[in-house]
Amino acid sequence: MPNRRQFLAGSAAALALATLPQMPAAAATRAVGRGPNIVLILADDLGYGELQSYSPQQNIKTPRIKALADNGLRFTRAYSAAPVCAPSRCSLLTSLHAGHSAVRQNPFPEDQGQGSLRDGDTTFAEVLRSRGYRTACIGKWGFGPELADQSSHPNARGFEEFYGSINHGHAQDYYPDYMWHNGAKVPISENAGGADGKFVIDLFEERALEFIDTHAGGEDPFLLLLTPTLPHAPNEIPDADTVAYPDSLGWGTAEKKHASQVVRLDTLVGRVVDRLSAKGVAGDTLIIITSDNGPHEEGAPAVNPDKYNANGPLRGYKRNLYEGGIRIPLIISQPGTVPAGTTARPTPQLDLLPTFAELAGAPVPSNIDGKSIAALLTGGTAPTHPYLYWMRNDPYKGPRSDNEDGNRGDRLAEAVHREDGLKAVRFAPGRDRPERDEDWEVELYDLTTDWGETNNIAATNTRAVDELMGLMRAAWDPKDNRKSYGVVIGGTTIAVPGQAFTVRTTLGNASDSAWANPSLRLVVPSGWTAAATTASTAGSVAAGGSFQVTWSVTPPAGTTVGSSFRLQAEATATVDGTPLTFTDDRIVTAFASRPTAPSQSTFLSDLPWASMSNGWGPAEKNKSNGTQAAGDGPAISLAGTTYAKGLGVHAKSDIVFNLGGMAKRFTAWVGIDDYSAQQSGAGSVRARILGDGELLFDSRNALTASSGPKRVDVDVTGVFALRLLVEDANGNGAWDHTSWASPWVTV
Repeated sequence: MPNRRQFLAGSAAALALATLPQMPAAAATRAVGRGPNIVLILADDLGYGELQSYSPQQNIKTPRIKALADNGLRFTRAYSAAPVCAPSRCSLLTSLHAGHSAVRQNPFPEDQGQGSLRDGDTTFAEVLRSRGYRTACIGKWGFGPELADQSSHPNARGFEEFYGSINHGHAQDYYPDYMWHNGAKVPISENAGGADGKFVIDLFEERALEFIDTHAGGEDPFLLLLTPTLPHAPNEIPDADTVAYPDSLGWGTAEKKHASQVVRLDTLVGRVVDRLSAKGVAGDTLIIITSDNGPHEEGAPAVNPDKYNANGPLRGYKRNLYEGGIRIPLIISQPGTVPAGTTARPTPQLDLLPTFAELAGAPVPSNIDGKSIAALLTGGTAPTHPYLYWMRNDPYKGPRSDNEDGNRGDRLAEAVHREDGLKAVRFAPGRDRPERDEDWEVELYDLTTDWGETNNIAATNTRAVDELMGLMRAAWDPKDNRKSYGVVIGGTTIAVPGQAFTVRTTLGNASDSAWANPSLRLVVPSGWTAAATTASTAGSVAAGGSFQVTWSVTPPAGTTVGSSFRLQAEATATVDGTPLTFTDDRIVTAFASRPTAPSQSTFLSDLPWASMSNGWGPAEKNKSNGTQAAGDGPAISLAGTTYAKGLGVHAKSDIVFNLGGMAKRFTAWVGIDDYSAQQSGAGSVRARILGDGELLFDSRNALTASSGPKRVDVDVTGVFALRLLVEDANGNGAWDHTSWASPWVTV
């Protein structure tokens, strides 16, 4: 199990921690030859043809975006990394295509929650933070569980400021009753009780302008990632923002509202541009407008994207690997720097991270798939990709996207576009990835003459088909371990008052150049002590290498049990004389004792817990667990199957065990047990497992008596604190007795 980044901003209340003593923030490094401010506005499901700058349709007016396109660089062959949002956005952040990235599909109902970023993944925000950028993400996020203290939270991934939705489902509500601000849920009173009082896009706009006001003209450059959900379904817009479209267009209510959403996006872009100008930083700011995938056909009633030519001359929609599903608008503008014009270079959004790094003077992570286009932004040329790769594995399909796929919309699919213009699209027999090429159905198109992918030439070009399928095989890596970039903290998250524990800080150099004079420092709360037990400085850290420092940390004897505290690692180094600064936070919680870690494989229910809230043990062997006396109690039954061992809990429950980094797997069954089910079928809970703050398992859907239990099988390698959470899922606390049956820890 890798280390977990915990760069969590905000107050103790924002982090939902009982106590979080304040510590001095790490000093930001002023970039030598300061890089530009960067504003990246990422639309949601905006089609290639929905903007006036890309399409002959002129019914949807987008003058502010068109002005940026007319005076900046317009990419005519730009690509998202996937035809749906979660994998597309993961690749955008990390510069890894779908064969390498951590998140390769949208959340599935039957899966364990939405995807999370890996510890080794590096976002462009983290790269820019190393050069002193002030960073914010405002809008839709979509990674990790909807919790504050989790390693895929924006604050843990280089964004100092976050305001928006963590969860994909929550992001689809234009009138939510809360938003996340860093680590806290902030109520939106105007929308309480289902009211439609405050359009969430207005809130995103307010926060974005506030961020610009705060940092424009400051000593350090800034990065603003603005991710409004426009024009994603549902097709909702306040009456005041609705544009009057004539009935002669043949548009229904859905199309009219969707078009108004696109206009509202244009208005948002205009207000950001105007604020940059008003603050006198327009010439110092790089503005990027793009989308995460092609146009959608969703909503109730569903929108018909054909009525406004949403994909232009291209074939396909959101979820298709044809051009209409993955070719997206990309406009880059910086007055006085980026020359006006167009480029037909096939440009994936993967290229933004290395571009930002080059502009900021930051070292580029070496193990990424993007290539910098910084030279293009000043009128030069940029290296091209020998091929581009995509993968789609999504259980949902619309009638139009499925029709384009030949009724194969629920199958796993791949595509590769080679530098010579040949593009292959292939479909697996089902949702699994077959090993044999002959199991796939393959199509081949020549994009140099056939943008609309109307002429499948696979039958007459078998050699090219074989070559492109070979590229697909080469692009796919199901594991793809990443090298660390920056500093991370590892070690236990369990602190005992007056007792020393070990923390590791590691500076990883996942770049192609050595970093000179690395120095690591550990900042601890007031009254705590931290002493390095290994050298905290070195002469250099080699390209692809790392530098680790071990610390002995001791909380004072009077530390309040149950309180949580923040440790902060700081690392500095230089590359070619350019200073770099990295920070990483880790949350530790004070426990009354640290139970002995298991030395051999055992039932979790036979181990003493480190802390317990609202749990009991009907099958406990150890007297320290629950209210049962020593010796095993009654067996547990789930859906008619009896288990001799288990943990029983009531929602909401929170139990923590100390694994001491000794275990490698944890397996169990979790669900409403038969004792509760026999009394009522009204019980409904959600179960999660976290290891040192990282989500390992999420039942996601509610567990009920009728749904039956869910299997748990998670990797706990290196985990110290294993946390089992059960929460009420229907607002009814009755009949929620839940069991973790046969909870086995493999050491």
